[in-house]
Amino acid sequence: MSDMDEPALRALIEAIRSGDTSADDAVDRLRRLPFAEVGEALVDHHRTLRQGMPEAVYGPGKTAQQCVRIVEELLAHGSGPVLLTRASDDQIRAVLAQHRDAEVSAGCVLWRKPTARTDRRVLVATAGTADTPVADEAAITLAAYGHDADRLHDIGVAGLHRLLAHVDQITGADAVIVVAGMEGALASVVGGLTACPVVAVPTSVGYGSGLDGVTALLAMHAACASGITVVGVDNGFGAASAVARMLRT
Repeated sequence: MSDMDEPALRALIEAIRSGDTSADDAVDRLRRLPFAEVGEALVDHHRTLRQGMPEAVYGPGKTAQQCVRIVEELLAHGSGPVLLTRASDDQIRAVLAQHRDAEVSAGCVLWRKPTARTDRRVLVATAGTADTPVADEAAITLAAYGHDADRLHDIGVAGLHRLLAHVDQITGADAVIVVAGMEGALASVVGGLTACPVVAVPTSVGYGSGLDGVTALLAMHAACASGITVVGVDNGFGAASAVARMLRT
């Protein structure tokens, strides 16, 4: 087990001290720290210890076989969840042919979903149904970190009554991820309703003046509700990672 968190490392040290694990066995387990070379990739097994969350595998730019080898390294020599993101159909078919028992959603593949779940209430809300793929990416990433996300769909400001019907769910959350395209106004509305952390994700959904998400991105940065965190366009993974960091403190 090389992809270890702090409790696992402490357990290893205790096992050495008690004599349950030999020094040679411990060295074998630690040899792949801080990283392992897998072809052109350097797989970061030390990331869980540094950041409290394991390395994720970003699919674009990699061949299907590179994805297979990297996932294999993480599964064979790690202990935590393994997440492949933004994968193509060919990449997904290749990794699932070698490594089954995975959850697939929004171009992401998750192995070893943690059985221990947190009791923190995380809400992922979309302005429109066209924003759903980005919200799905956020939700499966949250699942990798032990958070089961509640979902609200299609509550954008063009029909504000749809959002107001769910105010209790918004104010009762420990964190909210707001996924919105067009002018991105939903983030400011939600930020004005709740005291919990709000992470806004602009999406590339929109007509000509939406500029592939740039309009929503700038609007979210200029939101009149203070303290909103904004990630990059279509970055559901980054929003979920930000929430996981916030809720771990």
